[in-house]
Amino acid sequence: MTNDNSGDVRLSGMSKTYGSFTAVHPLDLTVPQGSFFALLGASGCGKTTTLRMIAGLEEPTSGNVSLGDQDVTNLPPYKRPVNTVFQSYALFPHLDIFENVAFGLRRRGIKSVKKQVGEMLDLVQLGEQARKKPHQLSGGQQQRVAVARALINHPKVLLLDEPLGALDLKLRRQMQLELKRIQTEVGITFIHVTHDQEEAMTMADTVAVMNAGRVEQLGSPADLYENPQTTFVANFLGTSNLIEAEVDTKSGDEIVLRAGGGKLSLPAARCSAPTTTGGKVLVGVRPEKISLTHAEDAGGIPEDRNRITGKIADSSFIGVSTQYVIDSPVCPEFEVYAQNIDRDARLVPGAEVVLHWSPAHTFGLDATQDIDAGVETVGEEASA
Repeated sequence: MTNDNSGDVRLSGMSKTYGSFTAVHPLDLTVPQGSFFALLGASGCGKTTTLRMIAGLEEPTSGNVSLGDQDVTNLPPYKRPVNTVFQSYALFPHLDIFENVAFGLRRRGIKSVKKQVGEMLDLVQLGEQARKKPHQLSGGQQQRVAVARALINHPKVLLLDEPLGALDLKLRRQMQLELKRIQTEVGITFIHVTHDQEEAMTMADTVAVMNAGRVEQLGSPADLYENPQTTFVANFLGTSNLIEAEVDTKSGDEIVLRAGGGKLSLPAARCSAPTTTGGKVLVGVRPEKISLTHAEDAGGIPEDRNRITGKIADSSFIGVSTQYVIDSPVCPEFEVYAQNIDRDARLVPGAEVVLHWSPAHTFGLDATQDIDAGVETVGEEASA
């Protein structure tokens, strides 16, 4: 007999089409019990549709949804052991906070609710606010009431649909830590939909990056960031410099590539592209992994590092680091983030520089992909 909180969420071949449009391509996904799982992607990628199919608010075109050993595909939402928290908190304005949280218990005919409601309000740190009305609370507090109201029914899974979207940046950061704390304390499965990369990476144990109705890559935040398998993931999670290169030689666990007259080294284990000699590969490196040295000091750079020459086109000081844009023969806008420890006064626009980094921080991607996939423009960010 499994206990009350048992069971992974399993999606098997689950898809959703509307006429000729496929919102979610057949999807196989397992969300481990007790994990904090994020579905991350730009708007229109299918993440909310996937969440709504788990909730029972949307019917899959094919496939099924299981919770543990139970197939819930044909169950209505109220019969599924899941609860959803939306971006609009949908609290009852005429009820105080205590009664908002107690609502689910009272509806199930439970008479003595005081102890359970008290425990839930303590969990979300709102015990003092019990007799206030929703409009007397801040957005972040209302969000926590919505979470308490959902958790009091002891669902096996809590679904969160862009729950922090309406909050300002500072409050959103506080709530990210708060939700992670609550999830750790109650230990139930949280499935969280967001278009905010930082939010997914701050909170989730596992992230599924979605693009055009498919999961591009699944993994821990660190693994997705350090080892992206596609250009979409490399560009969508943070910033990547991608260089078009050609395979020169392969020896043991190392691939040597030619790019712009120079050579770059890449560990074979970090390359997800075919590597036939003369074949094209996109070589990637994150901006913060790169060191910037003035051309006059290039003699001091260790031999075993990847290096590229260029000229500083632009720099912006942003406190913890200075962000440089380098014009280089291999890449027109190479980005480098240098920590502000010892700033070299010669590193100004127009200066000739050498960029260098450890081959271990280099990754290789299939060059048949769109090099700009996943790069967000300002307009998209606003509408996401």
